[in-house]
Amino acid sequence: MSDAGKLRVTLRAAGALGAVLLVGVGLVWGNDIVAALQTSWPTAPAEATAAAKPKGARAATGVRPQTVSEAQAAPGTTVESGGIAALADADWVSRAAQATGIPERALTAYAGAAITLATEQPTCGIGWNTLAGVGEVESHHGTLGGGSVRANGDTLPHIIGVALDGNGVAAIPDTDGGRLDGDTQWDRALGPMQFIPSTWALWGADGTGDGKKDPHQIDDAALAAGRYLCSMGGGSLTNQANWERAIAGYNDSHDYAVRVSTATQQYALATR
Repeated sequence: MSDAGKLRVTLRAAGALGAVLLVGVGLVWGNDIVAALQTSWPTAPAEATAAAKPKGARAATGVRPQTVSEAQAAPGTTVESGGIAALADADWVSRAAQATGIPERALTAYAGAAITLATEQPTCGIGWNTLAGVGEVESHHGTLGGGSVRANGDTLPHIIGVALDGNGVAAIPDTDGGRLDGDTQWDRALGPMQFIPSTWALWGADGTGDGKKDPHQIDDAALAAGRYLCSMGGGSLTNQANWERAIAGYNDSHDYAVRVSTATQQYALATR
């Protein structure tokens, strides 16, 4: 089996159960980017997870120190020239996708979001591989349930989680009139990064430059997730304590931290 194949098997084993369980409870889960995109620790909106898992102290076992990962930016590009998908060097994306097993279109979004944030928030230190780790656990990079990420970044079919009705998950009454999730009674998690409607209303992003903010569009979702992650840490997310602070506001679960940090670390090592 190729190294990429072994990596995919390892990540599936580490993250498959988490993706199946977490997609239904509304979890959501980038100083020179050409030189290095720093690895960081993932987090997500707290509303959907407040009642999803019991609170408890997080042991350090299994959460790995982060590894610097490099991504190459396409020369002479800006977000305005074609959205964040235009920022990552196409040859780098191709090589990294082959090494990691991440679909190229999803990887383009993660790298583009990290490159953007390196300019917007240079002290955040969020890396493409952290966003990829979150995307792996949440939705297998938009492919959960046989779906795929189209060339334009749309994830089809749409990934919509179970009703957050308090039945083993958080209880979150409808906040969007069903506009995003089709449910007028309860909220549901949306898209490849699994935002709930109320959080998307605050953090939704336009990663394509088309004037729209769509949680099912992977550029929009990756940029929104990156901005949210940066907001939660209280400092550089390359610092473990900052990551722990951020993830505690997202999901107070050591198991989730292990799954995402394992994927994040392995993606970094695969692209060295």
